[in-house]
Amino acid sequence: MTSTPAVSNLPLSIRGSATAPRAWRWSSLVLITIPWLILYLGGIFSPGLLDDVDSIYIEIAREMMQRHDYVTPFIDGIRFFDKPPLMYWLAAGGMHLFGVHDWAARLPLALGVLALLFAVYALGIRLFAAISPAHAPDRGGLYAALAMALSIGPWLYTRFYIPDIFIALWMTLAVHLFLIAVDRAREPRINTTLSSRPKSSRSDDAAERSPNFRTQESPENPSSPLLPMLGFAAVLAFNLLTKGLIGIVFPLLFAILYLACTRQLSLVRKLSLIPATILFLAIALPWHILAALRNPAITMPSGMGLPHKAGWAWFYLYNEHIARFLGRRIPHDYGQVPIPLFWLLLVLWLFPWAAFLPSAILAAIRQLRSRILPRSHIHEAVLALLLWAGIILGFFTLSSRQEYYHLPALPALALLVGALLAAADNALTSQTSIPFTGDARKHVLRGSLYGLVPIGGLLFAVCGYFALTAPSPRPGVTLNDLLSSNPALYNLSLGHIFDLTGSAMGFFRWPLTVVAISMLLLGPGQHLIRRSNRTFAANLLLAAATTGILLAAHEGYVRFNPILGSKDIALGINARARAGDLILIDGELTSGSSLLFYTQQPAYLVNGRVNGPWFGSFFPDAPHLFLTDDDLTRLWSGPHRIFLLTYHPAERTHDLAPFGPVRELTESGGKTLLSNRN
Repeated sequence: MTSTPAVSNLPLSIRGSATAPRAWRWSSLVLITIPWLILYLGGIFSPGLLDDVDSIYIEIAREMMQRHDYVTPFIDGIRFFDKPPLMYWLAAGGMHLFGVHDWAARLPLALGVLALLFAVYALGIRLFAAISPAHAPDRGGLYAALAMALSIGPWLYTRFYIPDIFIALWMTLAVHLFLIAVDRAREPRINTTLSSRPKSSRSDDAAERSPNFRTQESPENPSSPLLPMLGFAAVLAFNLLTKGLIGIVFPLLFAILYLACTRQLSLVRKLSLIPATILFLAIALPWHILAALRNPAITMPSGMGLPHKAGWAWFYLYNEHIARFLGRRIPHDYGQVPIPLFWLLLVLWLFPWAAFLPSAILAAIRQLRSRILPRSHIHEAVLALLLWAGIILGFFTLSSRQEYYHLPALPALALLVGALLAAADNALTSQTSIPFTGDARKHVLRGSLYGLVPIGGLLFAVCGYFALTAPSPRPGVTLNDLLSSNPALYNLSLGHIFDLTGSAMGFFRWPLTVVAISMLLLGPGQHLIRRSNRTFAANLLLAAATTGILLAAHEGYVRFNPILGSKDIALGINARARAGDLILIDGELTSGSSLLFYTQQPAYLVNGRVNGPWFGSFFPDAPHLFLTDDDLTRLWSGPHRIFLLTYHPAERTHDLAPFGPVRELTESGGKTLLSNRN
């Protein structure tokens, strides 16, 4: 039996071999781009911006353009230190090119998704070309990219403007570039290859005894690791400017653990660390230095848990990073997802491809424990992906977590699923004992039968039932009238979904019908095709059915949007506004933050000195936008016309009537616009 070469004498092999050519195929690029065009690019034009983080990010970008200050973020004229600037810069760039429109601000996010899909596709080819069908060596990358494009999580959390999909992009690029750099840092070594694919065998030893298994002297790529390491450093800097310190923690932790697990820490000295560090600092440091200089520490009020003096450095570096990780951020303005729910949501965010995830993970673990080609191409590929996903999920399991913090780990899991599906395709065209392919078809069929078929059948029945039986809305009844209220859940990003009731389903009849039909195709339909060994067709049907589901979900999101945003209220203000009018929000800024973007006017906050602009309001140049109830009654009887957005029109009408006329101008999604003038 041929002895297994020591890991120090094996190539990384992540780069593939002669039997695993790397080739981008135009047909695959088209298949990846079509759902992106339909769901992501097509989705930027509707609905309007959401109140809270969506409009906060984009309004900050608009005010950056207005103020010509791209260092210090402002919202409603007040400093806002919560996040780094890259997302603001991207939205501002879109609006600079195409005008101040919500779709122009969203365009960079949509383009970021396309870049992510292509990055996953490229990495999938590099990792799994050897186990894909010979006629389609990019099949693993194609399936992984489709899984990213057509899973619930990536789609849902690009419906509003948050940075997490960019974190997934930067992480994918960082992993790929680092693997290239490590590959290039090697000296020419003994290369273990499969000169041709041996026939399947149940025995590990038989695979090693196969005449097709051989070792040969083969020089590795002699290119310098400098360029990929410079790319890695640039990606780290962009990541830092997108999400903060975790943007560098995740890639660096991956790099260290990967080298340690593959016993290659000695390669560190060959990885061009000095020029890479210089480039990283050149990109990342300027904004941090300027932000600190322009926003120095000032005296803080006592009794609020704040230090005696604090500025940008304390709030951004400590409060937003260390204190948030420890759950001690001031103010504590976000929900905390329980750990079991956090892990359960991971399956939901990767649906429907999550049906194949358990088998893919088990296959990866078996490969790590296998004696067939240890530290080989597939071995180190699955090691990289498991490390990638494990670092991110483990980090957020131990720290503060929101429902969408899984997103940077999803490309790794999608790649594992793509590898399993590609191996199942390959099993139909060749009998091999290449690692990871052994029982792939059986496992995929099992995931389809026990995962997609029952879920698809159940949701077909549920959605079909509501589509057929939900009462049609009566004239004059709005969706908001039929919702329940669960304010205790609104700190969670999806808290409002619990407001839906059975009687409200009549507003979603056509989306429910489309979902029901798509679920029938996603479950029983694709399984019947898969059983007939047309695996590629079955996976394309799965992708098409999911496209239908997400299209229907987008239409439902549009119908639900008045509950979540205030665009209609803003348009009502714009239709009546004159010079000197004042816009007031009854409560904190997030109660109607989209008013700022659509009216392009400041908003006064009644009893709203909390959360977002709270810290920035302590700076001496902050405008006096925070009002009390006494201020409201004084303004109501004053010379200015007041537009007041409120969730409590009856109470406010009762309170304000003694001080002047109270007129209800418009209502949308549970929010009412009151005024003291016509």
